[in-house]
Amino acid sequence: MTEPTPPVRFPPAFVWGAATSAYQIEGAAAEDGRTPSIWDTFSHTPGKTAGGDHGDIAVDHYHRYRDDVALMAELGLSSYRFSVSWSRVQPTGRGPAVQRGLDFYRRLVDELLSHGIKPVLTLYHWDLPQELEDAGGWPERETAYRFAEYAALLGQTLGDRVEQWTTLNEPWCSAFLGYCSGVHAPGRTDPEASLRAAHHLNLAHGLGTAALRATMPAGNTVAVSLNSQVIRPFSQDPADLEAARRIDDLANGVFHGPMLHGAYPETLIKATRPVTDWAFVQRGDLVLAQQPLDALGLNYYTPALVSAAGNAPSGPRADNHGAGERGPWPGADDVVFHQPPGDRTAMGWTVDPTGLHDLVMRYTREAPGLPLYITENGAAYDDEPDAEGRVHDPERIAYLRGHLSAVRRAIDDGAEVRGYYLWSLMDNFEWAYGYEKRFGAVYVDHETLARTPKSSAHWYGRAARTGVLPPHP
Repeated sequence: MTEPTPPVRFPPAFVWGAATSAYQIEGAAAEDGRTPSIWDTFSHTPGKTAGGDHGDIAVDHYHRYRDDVALMAELGLSSYRFSVSWSRVQPTGRGPAVQRGLDFYRRLVDELLSHGIKPVLTLYHWDLPQELEDAGGWPERETAYRFAEYAALLGQTLGDRVEQWTTLNEPWCSAFLGYCSGVHAPGRTDPEASLRAAHHLNLAHGLGTAALRATMPAGNTVAVSLNSQVIRPFSQDPADLEAARRIDDLANGVFHGPMLHGAYPETLIKATRPVTDWAFVQRGDLVLAQQPLDALGLNYYTPALVSAAGNAPSGPRADNHGAGERGPWPGADDVVFHQPPGDRTAMGWTVDPTGLHDLVMRYTREAPGLPLYITENGAAYDDEPDAEGRVHDPERIAYLRGHLSAVRRAIDDGAEVRGYYLWSLMDNFEWAYGYEKRFGAVYVDHETLARTPKSSAHWYGRAARTGVLPPHP
């Protein structure tokens, strides 16, 4: 007789949350003083998003936030990670805040707290005010200083009621998808500018962290969320191992090097010399970037499989980052990306929970003693309501169960993972994919904007309330 599988149980203090971002859900794009961000401009440019979709209305969270918070409470979530629209609170990216914009976030935070849900605020999730982009955007050093002023405004306003703060979400995407491959806003394709953008995002993180700590209560915490990628070599051939290292430098070392260790990898500097001389790095920048962190957020979806050119069968670039005019890997255009084997989500991404375990253990070694949070993890599937209006998504439940089990294994192996944030709370505007891809645990009818919790939402809510993973239905 087969022994029953023991339940997957999490520590009592483990945080069960969900995550969203401002441009993907808020809508109200021109209300209460908000001005365009780079994503407003990009999504209204013909050919940049699927179906010409944009976030003008998105899922109208700006007007429906009370219902959305009530839904979170009904599901049993203990925390909600959201981002602030920079151009909603500081329309030009400079100067005083617009109180009407700040008031929305005050109301949202108060609503969360009234339901016993802990807010986690992300300052920047890709929506740079268009006026700052017109002045040069992230490739310009001045943008980092504007970010620090913005951080101080938010810290002064919400620091008394928001305890957990995140400076940047996935700065890799901001730098390399925005300025190198051009598949994200602002849609530029300049490899040298992308490396300058990466550096100024590192600087912005450091300056923003210092600004928050100067304006908030001492007990508040500051983190950053990185989409640190799991890069695997196609083989153990030395050329493939070298290809994996080069991509790892560009995917990971370019941010965790300065933020955690105060230095860029020497191998990164050497490999990108044909692209830039790195003269934009000024004395003292890396000291500023290496501000002590209270926690590190890790976002994970799927691993990458790479080889040297000619070492494996070639095909379409399978780096999971869209099909732009060029790749997002400055100085490494010759590295070949392959589709890892296994089941795939609607994004075409391979489902592999071992990558999440590997990622957590890497940063347990990379930054010993630093608390970790999984700040994004989830999957898109082609969800549709049945005849009764219910939305069954067993594939997403399997995905979540596999990845949460990987987190539990990492905790057993000594990792200090304190929480998990499902991406995403609800279906939303999925950047260049428009409304075609559904990552939400809550189904949104994009015509009526009605919300319907999917089977995965009920499954995840049960896990959140009990701290034990329910069996797969």
